[in-house]
Amino acid sequence: MTTEPLPLSRRLAAEFLGTALLVAVVVGSGIMASALSADVGIQLLANSTATVLGLAVLIVVLGPVSGAHFNPVVTGAEWVLSRGSAEQRPWGEVAGYVLAQCTGGVAGALLAGLMFEVAPAMATTQRTGGGLLVGEVVATAGLVLVIFALVRSSRAALVPAAVAAWIGAAYWFTSSTSFANPAVTVGRMFSDTFAGIAPGSVPPFLLAQVVGAVLGVVAVVVFSPAGSPRDLSAEQVLPAVVH
Repeated sequence: MTTEPLPLSRRLAAEFLGTALLVAVVVGSGIMASALSADVGIQLLANSTATVLGLAVLIVVLGPVSGAHFNPVVTGAEWVLSRGSAEQRPWGEVAGYVLAQCTGGVAGALLAGLMFEVAPAMATTQRTGGGLLVGEVVATAGLVLVIFALVRSSRAALVPAAVAAWIGAAYWFTSSTSFANPAVTVGRMFSDTFAGIAPGSVPPFLLAQVVGAVLGVVAVVVFSPAGSPRDLSAEQVLPAVVH
């Protein structure tokens, strides 16, 4: 039986808050790690550990409210995979989710700076190169496949742990350290810290994430073709993100 979704205003608030807290975890742990150690490996370990733990908790807590997407590519992939079904979101709702996620990402970066008394500033860290973009494609495609393959196989309860595990692994095995999330990428422009990304590096990252999302959707259709996605609107735990 399909449960009626919660009011859109509550779901959008959950998407805003969840994305904001996710970015606050990513940026805040990066600032803390930089203050505690000069070793880049230790900094990345601290940053990835905090992100994995924070992401899993946010998915579990806010999943029953909004689905815990926290990521425009997840919202878009859900819309594509649910086309023609009763669960497909109207375009206005999709746009609302994406706007809430992107504004939440910016708010989270500013919140992290406020907590650590770091003045707001646009990031100067250049993240360029074909290898990094390939890493973003791989990280994003894998994220979409993990989420929707589990949902389509009636194992959505595993999504919080599986998504957190994928992001944690991708921190280390992808060259880009797995942003895999346009809202988080935009938010990290507003923090000139360990986790920042310079504005000029953002458009290629966003393009790579969109390409990865498309490949992820194709993989879902190929490997999990039977049936259609379950109700992905309210109770379904469908996160994403990332860091």
